[in-house]
Amino acid sequence: MVKNQEYLKTKASYCLDLAKKLGATDASVTVGNSISETVSFRNKALDESNRSDSLAISIETYIDKKKSSISSSNLLEENLQTLIKKCFETTKITPEDEFNSLPDKNLLAKNIKNLNLYDESHLENDQKIHYLKELEETASIDKKIINTESGFTENKSNFILANSDGFCDGYKSSSFTASSVTVAKDENSMERDYEFTSRCHLNDIIKAKELGEIAANQTIKKLSPKKIGSDKISIIFDKRISKGFLSSFAGAISSSAIARGTSFLKDKINQQVFSNSINVIDKPDLIKGMGSQSFDSEGVKSETLNLVNDGILKNYLVDTYNGKKLNLKSNGRSGGSTNLYFENGQISYEELLKMHSRCLYVTETIGHGTNLVTGDYSVGATGFLVENGEFKYPVNEITIAGNFNDMFKNIALANDLEFKYSVNAPTMTIDGMTVAGK
Repeated sequence: MVKNQEYLKTKASYCLDLAKKLGATDASVTVGNSISETVSFRNKALDESNRSDSLAISIETYIDKKKSSISSSNLLEENLQTLIKKCFETTKITPEDEFNSLPDKNLLAKNIKNLNLYDESHLENDQKIHYLKELEETASIDKKIINTESGFTENKSNFILANSDGFCDGYKSSSFTASSVTVAKDENSMERDYEFTSRCHLNDIIKAKELGEIAANQTIKKLSPKKIGSDKISIIFDKRISKGFLSSFAGAISSSAIARGTSFLKDKINQQVFSNSINVIDKPDLIKGMGSQSFDSEGVKSETLNLVNDGILKNYLVDTYNGKKLNLKSNGRSGGSTNLYFENGQISYEELLKMHSRCLYVTETIGHGTNLVTGDYSVGATGFLVENGEFKYPVNEITIAGNFNDMFKNIALANDLEFKYSVNAPTMTIDGMTVAGK
């Protein structure tokens, strides 16, 4: 069982009191406990089983505008005394930074919602093994599948965040994650694909047979791919790829990137950055949401942000330090976005497939070809050629390229949004992208 709130609060309060006694003008402490259990299978046989129990504390001390931090996994009182003294002494000799401070008191969370992020359920090892056996048996039914790997991880955690302005709160969370990776082979090629499921509550994850079947089917469909020539063509991005564009967007509107001037979206507030049909929302209070939170890593309350309205950029993701640099108040996004998503589009998935007589449907991208300073985008990709709404054959060894400034304004979305992860997007199409093939 993870440590309870009272234990964590006692440790945090002890550290805060000692830091103030030593002469710190302010202090902040985070204490957390996480227990993780993982079972892995390979080719229908048990590969690995392990358990980790992490208990850690992080301490920040301030002397006016000077700040330093220290962390440890040893929470014995004697060690905590040594840690805080070291942190305080380091703070004394740290250069001043005018932007160092705790969050404004009036921004701290006061009413903590119960977002149902914790499930008491526990799967014993033999139950995890049974799940993975069933998954791998299903994934291996077709003889074209020659290799399988799968895993099941159960994680339980609890934390307390406390500071010298009187904030002291935290909550438990849990996650249950299962994954399936399969390799298929025919006379022409060998291909790999995957599927995974991750939820706060055990009963919400995909059933073992279904997960194995999805992974196997997706892999087999990729066999015997063909090459295509270079072209300028519309591309449809599968949901597991389209959400990646939102992750890049979140990185580009983080206040740290904006303050450093290392984002192509710098100085774009109240300007058109997407097509006028696009809305982007970050919603921290989704019940059982994978990114849900009542407050950020500084204790600032997190409320729903309309980041993009009708294609117009309305907000950055702002923390305290970089917010002060930009003369903006923190909006509870220290640590980044929460449950980030594109609002649904106006057309169905089937209609999206038929928008163009010929297009590419991308199911996987390869490499990290995203430059958030310039907005340039270039990655390897695999997928399918689509003609008149029908999948014709798999395609590989292509490179797709563009620039986010143009790509964002040419996005059209289907209405098939699902909340599976902390970042979610419907199926997406972008017109006129450059494809380099054979």
